Amino acid sequence: MMFTFLSFLFFTALVALISYLKTKNENLTKIEGYFLAGRSLPWFVIAGSLFLTNISAEQLTGLNANAFSSGANVMAWEATSALTLIVLAFVFLPRYLKSGISTIPHFLEQRFGKRMRIICSLIFIYAIVIGFLPFVLYAGAITLGQLFNINDLFGLTQNQSTWMMVIGLGVIGGLYAIFGGLKAVAVSDTINGIVVLFCGLLIPILGLNYLGEGSITEGLHILVAEAPERLNATGITPNANIPWYGIFSGVIIINLFYWCTNQAIVQRTLAAKSLAESQKGALAAGLLKIVGVLMLVLPGIIAWHLYQRGMLNIPFKITNGQVSDVLNADISYPSLVRLVLPLWLTGLFGAAMFGAILSSFNSGINSLSTLISLDIYKSLINPNATDKKTVKIGKIFGIATTLICIGVAPYISQADSLYTLMRTIMAVINIPIFAVILFGIISKRAPALAGYVGLVFGMFFFYTTHFVLKDDLGFVQVHWLVLVGLNLVLMMAIMLTITYFKPLDIPFEQINTEEVDVTPWKYGKHAAYLLGLLFCLVYSLLSPIGITSETGSVSKAVMLSVSLIVSLYLLSRVIKKYKKSTANLLPQE
Repeated sequence: MMFTFLSFLFFTALVALISYLKTKNENLTKIEGYFLAGRSLPWFVIAGSLFLTNISAEQLTGLNANAFSSGANVMAWEATSALTLIVLAFVFLPRYLKSGISTIPHFLEQRFGKRMRIICSLIFIYAIVIGFLPFVLYAGAITLGQLFNINDLFGLTQNQSTWMMVIGLGVIGGLYAIFGGLKAVAVSDTINGIVVLFCGLLIPILGLNYLGEGSITEGLHILVAEAPERLNATGITPNANIPWYGIFSGVIIINLFYWCTNQAIVQRTLAAKSLAESQKGALAAGLLKIVGVLMLVLPGIIAWHLYQRGMLNIPFKITNGQVSDVLNADISYPSLVRLVLPLWLTGLFGAAMFGAILSSFNSGINSLSTLISLDIYKSLINPNATDKKTVKIGKIFGIATTLICIGVAPYISQADSLYTLMRTIMAVINIPIFAVILFGIISKRAPALAGYVGLVFGMFFFYTTHFVLKDDLGFVQVHWLVLVGLNLVLMMAIMLTITYFKPLDIPFEQINTEEVDVTPWKYGKHAAYLLGLLFCLVYSLLSPIGITSETGSVSKAVMLSVSLIVSLYLLSRVIKKYKKSTANLLPQE
């Protein structure tokens, strides 16, 4: 245990030292230096920071818990992120960087006015404080608590150890973000990301070896032969956690918000040296999301097989002091790690997990400080505030937010599903904000009124139909992911109607501030097609066409994937040629 603890401290201190050396000459009293890393981040730092901001304990613990309960179907949250990062790279980033914005609400101000900036900033602040940061702390607390066996080490109950870990993570993470700025967060993310990727991919390898009693091949055979339906990712089975239609009506839409319009994520890409660097970072992060399926879903399935064979103990949930008949799936991933990870690697894995938890928490705190400082304080309260004063306000609110999240986090243990609860809370605000931004990009005539009405309707509709009516529309009971897609369609229809009757007199035209070089990456489209091919290949393999049925095969999955991407490429060429030919037919001035 002493070696484990020392290795944990060594790696954690090493990351802190490197981050300090890389940022010690940064001017953190300036707004651009503190909140946007001086717009200097290269693509690999952006990719690493995007990856680690997303891949944290709430992902590793929560998504693997869902995989333990429901199988590979839940990988939709992870795999479709690659597609939405392509959309970020080619649809949203060119517009964001051209505008020279510092926050997403800043972009909305340019399109719909200052009031919209304030409203959306407040919504983002709610989302970060209530729907994100407490989940990061809670998932991190139970993961590290299980990994280091805090209960037995200090003689504490599960609830007491959770509180202890939440307080420790919150205090350390808050200090890191508040005094280091975005660049310190991004640099540490990159270093920790490499180790998280290594350790994260090591767990399923060790798990398969343990399941196969010393043979990885035998472990794989058990997964495919004994319960192939648990490897089916398509959502076509009757009790799928995410039905196939929910992938299109909900998961992809939610991921579009998360990767394209979520301040905590997009802030990294806004700090890029150029559009090309930002696009490289986004697409590289997309590749990591495909690889991430192996560390975010596969361990949960392995844990289920081990539990079924009596090789892994999973306790039942405790509700109101009483042991229930529901397995505590949130414990499945940390329990698997403790079972299969060699003792000499526990310190390194713990340090990597600690870094991943801090990454997500730091990112949230930094983004919240940015929103409060720039969108609320400097925009609304004190427009003449100096950079030093603005940064100071951000730090003060960062401290206050940390304390609030520490107080809220332990109570999440009462939820049935950590990951699903986080997603449903966020769905109240994420689709409305995404819809308003998307419509503002699509329609140059959309007035601010369309955005206001759409935003209010969207939040009211989802809250009422999901949390009040429990997904019952009166004439049909629907999956909550269907409500996400229906909400987007209704919002777009309402905003389109308002725009039709009250359009802007003068179409909106985006101004290039020339703060960032917006020349796109010349190999970006090639990388996007390769990413699309990998996505199709993963889904084809984990379907009846691939390895989950007797009639499927790997060769069939490969052929289908290649056919889909080639067809998509040919279709894009036809559309491009059609647009070019119609443009040539237009009268020349």
